[in-house]
Amino acid sequence: MRSNRFRLLLLASILAACLLSGCAGQGNTLPSVRVEVGSGENEGLALSVQLILLLTVLSLVPAIIMMTTAFVRIAIVLSFVRSALGMPQVPPNQVLLGLALFLTIAIMAPVWSNANQNALQPYLAGTISLESAMEHGQKPLREFMLRQTRERDLALFVSLADLPRPNRIADVPTFVVVPGFMISELKTAFQMGFLILLPFLVIDIVVSSTLMAMGMMMLPPASISLPFKVLLFVLADGWHLVVKSLATSFV
Repeated sequence: MRSNRFRLLLLASILAACLLSGCAGQGNTLPSVRVEVGSGENEGLALSVQLILLLTVLSLVPAIIMMTTAFVRIAIVLSFVRSALGMPQVPPNQVLLGLALFLTIAIMAPVWSNANQNALQPYLAGTISLESAMEHGQKPLREFMLRQTRERDLALFVSLADLPRPNRIADVPTFVVVPGFMISELKTAFQMGFLILLPFLVIDIVVSSTLMAMGMMMLPPASISLPFKVLLFVLADGWHLVVKSLATSFV
């Protein structure tokens, strides 16, 4: 159990380091800090610098993993579902984010398995260097992001970075792929959210029109439409449809 946790942490650290090294430039060179060790004091300083760098990378792992995976789209779409139902506190944030997290793990499992097989395991076995492990670990994650990224978004950040037009998709640096992927995910999530809002909007309009026709203008339409929206969502097996649509949208 501890071995599995250590390997998972090491894999996440390698992926984060891959992305950080890729964001440093078009090459896959790794940032390095060199401290000459000549005495016990300098040796302690070197160890302190290494520890600070390690803690810095580990502190960035959650943000990097979250922003370069399916989490952004899933969390936003689930938030749209909650808003469409008209219940801002149901499900609670912890439940919504927990569901988004486990859905992300399920969707990203093939990508992480590929990185584990081609990068982490050979590195632990000593058959490849750390630089090669980072290069192999970065590849499946980049491929996943590029499949979900619109060409227009990539072109935008290539232009903002003042880079020459790449001849092939593999020449696009990672620091361009990540923001392009993020805004593409935001657009896709809002498109899915719009389709989720439409049927509930129809219910609100029908209920509001009915109340006005009956002369009940002082009665809040939201209190009447809420049970009908929940009933529609339950009868349509809404959570199943939403999760299935999210999963298939990444294929």
